[in-house]
Order: sequence, then C-alpha cells, then structure tokens
Amino acid sequence: MTVTEEALPKSHYDRIGGASSVRAAVELFYDKVLADPTSASYFANVDMVGQRRHLTLMLTTVLGGPDEYTGRGLAEAHQPLNIPVEHYARVGEYLLATLAELDVPADTLDHVRVVLGQVQDQVVASGDRSGA
Repeated sequence: MTVTEEALPKSHYDRIGGASSVRAAVELFYDKVLADPTSASYFANVDMVGQRRHLTLMLTTVLGGPDEYTGRGLAEAHQPLNIPVEHYARVGEYLLATLAELDVPADTLDHVRVVLGQVQDQVVASGDRSGA
C-alpha cells in the first residue's frame, strides 16, 4: 500500500477551507479590533490593506498553510508599541471569537490558543509579562 496525499492528515489551514477562509477570518477579526477604541488606537496610522495582507500570510503559516510571510518579526513590529498584556489578551480573544464564529474546529482553536501563548513575549511590552 502506498501513502497517497489523501491519506495524509490535513493541516488546520486545509481543514478550515484554505486561503478564502483565512481571508474571511482576517476581515472579521479586524472589524472587531477596529471597533474597540483601545485596540483601534494601535492602527491609527497603519496601512490596513497591508496589515490585513500580513496577518493573512501569518495566520496561514500558523495554521499549516504555505509559509509565504516575509514581513518583520513579531518582536520587531510590536515591541515599539508598548502593548500591555491586557491589550494582547483582548486582541487574542477577538481572534479566537472570530474563528469560533466561523465554525473553526475546537482543535484548531486550541492550536491557535497555544501559538498565542508561545508568541506573547514577542508582542507584549518588555516588563509586562504576567497574565494570558
């Protein structure tokens, strides 16, 4: 018996519907983030078309899709913003709520939750590591 591509386990990315599903999640996510004055303030002078593209590529990679992200690293992009842990947690909740709204499977939500925990120190302001 040979192993075919169909026999291989699908990535989270493939299971949720690939590129179109990730793009839809990013759009809905930023609707939530930009409706919250606390998180929206971080994006006041940001090119949101480019920002959405960056997050789409990053989320694609996190979910096991093609790794085509070539932007700045998380720490380089976020440390200058002095993001407190509370704001990071809130934005993480928006992402998880968005994915849940889109009926993303529980194990994929768990995977995203783990990744959010793993990258927190790269995003949260130095010296503000408690929480999440």
